Amino acid sequence: MADQQQVILFDLPSQPPCKAWSLNPWKTRLLLNFKNIPYKTEWLEYPDIAPRISPHLPPNEPGSAYTIPTVLLPSGQYVMDSKVIAEKLQSLYPTPHIDLASPYQARIGELMPQIMKSLMPIYLPLIPKNLLNEKSRPYWYDTRGKLVGMEVDTFGRENGGEKAWGKVQPVVEAVTALLKENQDGPFFEGKQVVYADLVWGGFLLFLKRMGNGVYEELLRRSGDGDLHEALLEGLEKWTKRDDH
Repeated sequence: MADQQQVILFDLPSQPPCKAWSLNPWKTRLLLNFKNIPYKTEWLEYPDIAPRISPHLPPNEPGSAYTIPTVLLPSGQYVMDSKVIAEKLQSLYPTPHIDLASPYQARIGELMPQIMKSLMPIYLPLIPKNLLNEKSRPYWYDTRGKLVGMEVDTFGRENGGEKAWGKVQPVVEAVTALLKENQDGPFFEGKQVVYADLVWGGFLLFLKRMGNGVYEELLRRSGDGDLHEALLEGLEKWTKRDDH
């Protein structure tokens, strides 16, 4: 039975100490924090996601059948997918308002798939080594290996390094250009937080948690790392809650 007082956020655990790390759950976590919605985290290892959620929701089409983030609302309703969750939370908890349809959301929405695809040879091998617990590693290696058509570590060796970063650089430079459009910053629309800030902030947090200098290299490639760090600093009051 649902907790009538709190939202339950299903998130992916990390190696101890357990903290949020994955991009898509960060979007939802940041939104819950921004709106000050009471919630608690239920951590699910990759093999446990489908068994936990499938009794309550139909599978995604296409892609992975069951994904994180998913939330369980106080009403007992389960909602999957960060975009759908954001729309639902906005309708249920209208204040403080956050613009989900800012022009910057569409622009970031175009750039994020490009940057994630370009960075794949960097993060696919690092996530199981630096972030995943033992229970989730076989799932990761199996599913991501099938995705790229070879062993994850081989994919990283053959496609990582400068080969990957050279593809990433123009895309992250495009994000920097968006941040420069409003000089009073630190957010895309200046002083006002919009959902695009949570999306990009969640991505930066994902890279920071990954380690191995990935976050620092992205800043170096961005053309103006200070702008990205300023955005994260602006979100700091909502990024602090990352472990419960």
